[in-house]
Amino acid sequence: MSEDRTLQSDVMRELERDPAVDAAHIGVSVRDCAVTLAGKVSSYDERVHAVKAAERVYGVRAIADELEISVPRSHARDDSAVAEAIAHALRWNDEVPDTVEAEVSHGLVTLRGEVDWPVQAEQAKHVVQGITGVRGVTSAITVTPRPTVPDLRKRIGEAFGRAADLDVRRIRVTLTGTTVRLDGEVRSLREAEMAVNAVAAAPGVTAVDNRLSVVP
Repeated sequence: MSEDRTLQSDVMRELERDPAVDAAHIGVSVRDCAVTLAGKVSSYDERVHAVKAAERVYGVRAIADELEISVPRSHARDDSAVAEAIAHALRWNDEVPDTVEAEVSHGLVTLRGEVDWPVQAEQAKHVVQGITGVRGVTSAITVTPRPTVPDLRKRIGEAFGRAADLDVRRIRVTLTGTTVRLDGEVRSLREAEMAVNAVAAAPGVTAVDNRLSVVP
C-alpha cells in the first residue's frame, strides 16, 4: 500500500532527525499502519528514543519493538556495576528523592519507592535508562501526593461534621515534611481524637504530633 510506504519513509526520516538514535542500524517495516522496528541499538536509552520517534509520526497506529540492545564489549557491565552506577546517578540527581531504590537483574531494572509527584517518577526512569548496561526499566514507583495545610483543615472540618459551635479555626495545623502538628483547643478528648484521625488518614501524612488542649 502506498500509505504504508509513505509511513515507512516518514518514520525513517524521524529516526534520522533524532540525535539520540543511530538510524543506520535500524530497519523499519510497515503493514496496515503498524510499524515494526528491528535492528540493533547501543543502549536502552537509544531504544526508548527510537520508539518515541516512531510514535511522533502522524498515522502510526501501533509499534512493534523488535530492537536488540548490543552493548560493545568495552562497555559491558555486570549487574553489580550497573546497580552501583544507578545508585550514584540517583543520589546526585536533585529531582529524584532518596525514597527511590533500584533492583537489577540481568540488566533489567525495577524502580521502587514513593514520590510526591509523577514527574519525579518519570525523572528517575529517565536517569536510569541512560546508564550503560541497562537493558530495560520497569517503574513500580508509587506516587503519594504531599499533603497541604488547606486540605488538612478541610478534613478536620469534615470529621467534625455539623458541630455548629465548633470553630475549626481554633486548631492550628503545621506541616513539616510529611509530619503534621496540631495545636489549639477542642472541647473533649473525643474531638481531639477525631482531629488526629482525620489528619492521619490524609494521603502522604506519616505522623501526627498532637498538641491539642481540651477546654470544655
